[in-house]
Amino acid sequence: MGSYYINRTFFFDVHPPLGKMLIGLAGYLSGYDGTFLFQKPGDNYEHHSYMGMRGFCAFLGSMLIPLAYLTVLELSRSLSAALLTAALLTFDTGCLTLSQYILLDPILMFFIMAAMLSMVKYNSCANRPFSAPWWFWLSLTGVNLAGALGVKFVGLFIILQVGWNTLSDLWHLFGDLSLSMVTLGKHLTARILCLIVLPLALYIATYAVHFMVLNKSGPGDGFFSSAFQARLSGNNLHNASIPEHLAYGSVITVKNLRMAIGYLHSHRHFYPEGVGARQQQVTTYLHKDYNNLWIIKKHNSNSDPLDPSLPVEFVRHGDIIRLEHKETSRNLHSHYHEAPLTRKHYQVTGYGINGSGDSNDFWRIEVINRKFGNRIKVLRSRIRLIHLITGCVLGSSGKVLPKWGWEQMEVTCTPYLKETLSSIWNVEDHINPKLPNISLEVLQPSFPEIMLESHMVMIRGNNGLKPKDNEFTSKPWHWPINFQGLRFSGANDTDFRVYLLGNPVVWWLNLLSIALYVLSASVFAVAVQRGAHLPVEVEGLSQVLLRGGGQLLFGWMMHYFPFFLMGRVLYFHHYFPAMLFSSMLTGLLWDTLLRLCAWSLASYPLARCVHVLGILSLLLGTAYRGPRLGRRFLIRGHVKVRRRTKRSWREEEGILQPLGG
Repeated sequence: MGSYYINRTFFFDVHPPLGKMLIGLAGYLSGYDGTFLFQKPGDNYEHHSYMGMRGFCAFLGSMLIPLAYLTVLELSRSLSAALLTAALLTFDTGCLTLSQYILLDPILMFFIMAAMLSMVKYNSCANRPFSAPWWFWLSLTGVNLAGALGVKFVGLFIILQVGWNTLSDLWHLFGDLSLSMVTLGKHLTARILCLIVLPLALYIATYAVHFMVLNKSGPGDGFFSSAFQARLSGNNLHNASIPEHLAYGSVITVKNLRMAIGYLHSHRHFYPEGVGARQQQVTTYLHKDYNNLWIIKKHNSNSDPLDPSLPVEFVRHGDIIRLEHKETSRNLHSHYHEAPLTRKHYQVTGYGINGSGDSNDFWRIEVINRKFGNRIKVLRSRIRLIHLITGCVLGSSGKVLPKWGWEQMEVTCTPYLKETLSSIWNVEDHINPKLPNISLEVLQPSFPEIMLESHMVMIRGNNGLKPKDNEFTSKPWHWPINFQGLRFSGANDTDFRVYLLGNPVVWWLNLLSIALYVLSASVFAVAVQRGAHLPVEVEGLSQVLLRGGGQLLFGWMMHYFPFFLMGRVLYFHHYFPAMLFSSMLTGLLWDTLLRLCAWSLASYPLARCVHVLGILSLLLGTAYRGPRLGRRFLIRGHVKVRRRTKRSWREEEGILQPLGG
């Protein structure tokens, strides 16, 4: 996708464009020409310059450590807590592996962590509102929120966390009776400008650049509407001129609005025996073809509407029409026979000879959200075809027909009248010699319409993501326990393999820390609520645990639990933003608990050593035992990869240790 930006070729992806744009920019600045095909992981780059793109992702991945360090330092005011957090991320093989390839994840995690740090920093400036540092960190939070959402939609989770922090902050200010209503209004306005207007403006600007750069026709055209495609150089609709309004006698193509369905199509092949009525097949086809052409005619007249002596009659919302297939002269037809693949739907066929058929060829054309009698616009009008006899709606199920149907998409007539994209169409090509042509530039959508359409397509694409054959997917409950990793490359024993798996010590320690935090925070919360008199040092540590740890636990929950509600395919790498928050919580929690232990043993001579020895034990255990345990974990799973040493390649049981691992 970075190559597409360099070549200015339009493509479709289920994620917003910022991450791919940055990768493309890094490649362009480092001399990459955008010609490598990226067919499968592990392909040899040969002479192509890829180090700029990898280096960019690796740099942002390496920045996660100082960002986490500074965040925990700000929340706990403890150097040892920040160091422990940094060590957990430094020695995690998962973060290391995820950061050293050309992926969106390190870019996403960078913006998430940067937004978290900025939020914590502007919280610390609460006693100096409207000062330069306060404005700086508040504005930087908005910039990072736009960056997180601009890379992937899961950036919405950090937006919700910052939003909750902002609401609680404003609620606290509202309870401060020393503040005037004017001051409260300034606080509210500042947050609206920096946390809503600024991120929204940057997010929209990202799409403006995206659409400006990608102005050539490419593999993403078919996912978008005909009007959208008309703006792409090289597309057959670009700079074309066609009649604006639909008229009887026009030769047209009809395109389904559901993603990747295509054009209404027919051909000289019949449905096989036992599949409904043995009549001509009607399907949808993704590519341009003469068999996509239909002639729109009146239902009760056989006269030629293109006769120069007859006046032009426009097709209007609510008209009863016939659609005659241009190549075979058979009418679009439906009846009570069951569809080939979809139960309770009716079969759609081509029927008749030279345009003559029966009343099952009659369809009522309706325009979505329009009044009866209105003309129908090419490209812009969203239409439905209602079968006059059965009352069903023409649509496509999206199911692929067997070989007898040339593996094209099934077309059905559904008795369920609910408006869905699979039953909504638009007219794309339009030929009528009796009508004046207009340039399609007049019909091109505006920027807000392009934005809305692209988001609808992305949302539908996300919801439609299903696992491929033999693809390793996972469930959310697998992730915190490091149940199974994710194979990045290598299909057989002879390939160089890369396997994504977290450091078991880090991940299991994080899981233990979450449970321990809930227990310890509950004890302190109950004690504080009951008015227990805590020593000054214990009270300070309890505030760190409840406030700082509470923000980190909330961040972990926001970046983890929503995946249980998602119906799309899920992978192991989706957990890594939540893993960052759990690692920060682990550093803060163990530092606080060890300080409490040291305080409780203050009467003993070696009390001060408890905290130091505890932190050192955790650091050494993470650095030494983690990679060794990770290797054993994989050996038991019979994973074979090649491991590269400085002098040679050798085959062994285990995982490729990432650089520095």
